[in-house]
Amino acid sequence: MSDTHAQTVAYVRESFLEQAPPPERETGPIRWLRVNLFSNWFYAILTLLSIYVVYTLLSDFLPWLFNGVWNASDIRECREILQGATGGCFAVLAERWNQLLFGFSFPSDQYWRIVVAFLLFCIAAAPVLFAAVPRVLFVVTGLFPFVAYYLIWGGTILTPLAVLVGVVAGYFAYRRLVDQSFAMGLLGGVVAGLIVWWLAAFVPQDQPSFLALRPIPSRDLGGFALNLMLGVICVSLSLPFGILLALGRQSRLPIIKWICVVFIEFVRGVPLITLLFVANVVLAYFLPPGSNFDLILRVIIMITMFASAYIAEVIRGGLAALPRGQYEAADSLGLDYTQAMRLIILPQALKISIPGIVNVAVGLFKDTTLVSIISMFDLVGMIRGPILASTEWNGVYWELYGFAALLFFIVCYAISQYSQWLERQLNTEHR
Repeated sequence: MSDTHAQTVAYVRESFLEQAPPPERETGPIRWLRVNLFSNWFYAILTLLSIYVVYTLLSDFLPWLFNGVWNASDIRECREILQGATGGCFAVLAERWNQLLFGFSFPSDQYWRIVVAFLLFCIAAAPVLFAAVPRVLFVVTGLFPFVAYYLIWGGTILTPLAVLVGVVAGYFAYRRLVDQSFAMGLLGGVVAGLIVWWLAAFVPQDQPSFLALRPIPSRDLGGFALNLMLGVICVSLSLPFGILLALGRQSRLPIIKWICVVFIEFVRGVPLITLLFVANVVLAYFLPPGSNFDLILRVIIMITMFASAYIAEVIRGGLAALPRGQYEAADSLGLDYTQAMRLIILPQALKISIPGIVNVAVGLFKDTTLVSIISMFDLVGMIRGPILASTEWNGVYWELYGFAALLFFIVCYAISQYSQWLERQLNTEHR
């Protein structure tokens, strides 16, 4: 009887068992390899082929990198040191780094000015790019263009100071008149700025030596600093112009709409190199005799026009992606066109357009190397011109172009990573 009873009574556990660990093949590196690289036979074959390709590339690249020569006076000495072994001649970077970064003609004792301008740019861009940065740094942001011009081009301090006073006067005039209408405020700001600049032309330019820096002609600017300068200026200018062109293309005024349409379609249909040739050669024929229109300024205008047309189309796509209800909501709140665009429409359109804008910015920064075609010695121009043309380093290609590729990759990758971070910060749909 007791045996039968023992077989029919179920066992009831009075405490829980501790959770057992998962199998080893379901955790850690083994699971990652199984899921990502060897999930089926086809992926396993692709993984093995990829490993073979990576091994083949690294087996040639790593000896060339780690056996490289950093101390030599020319390519012949590099080859003598290597004695037929695999290795790069990185001595050209150690000897010509200053020319690669700052150009061939920029005075070496004035490099500090470009370095200071770059550091100020990092500080000035911080409050624009990151909301957590103290807002007081916007003062540095506002003053940076004038200080940077003074540092890089030098000369008397009166020139950037006069431009700053004109901009401030135009801003206060705009704020005073914008309540009447946006057009009235914009016109008043432009007129106030022009009046201040006209009066500044009668001010003597003589200044004590401690307020003047050594003037640097634009033709002396070069190297990677020139690429950074063109990229920062043109991207900063093309974004507001692109917004205006996108809004103008959707305007109900036929004249404004068709002017924007013709401008966008014409610029997008012309290669950038053609516009650079126009800036270098053709534009001089339309200037008054004896006038001197700086080449860098002409290039900045053309690159900005080119980028503005592309950014305008990107933002127009963002505006078209917004539902009609957003426009109707702005109308129901009693907002005028300027208020609706500034407070409701444009913030959402720009959020949608971030990937496209970043794509244009990255492409524009890389396209700054095209200025070497018009005899401007940027980073690529320095490599193709003074460095490779010299007898000391004629034949060193991979080291120089690899260094240029590394610099551009660092900047473009940083821009890409920031855009992805910004998209995550602005993604409020899943919060």
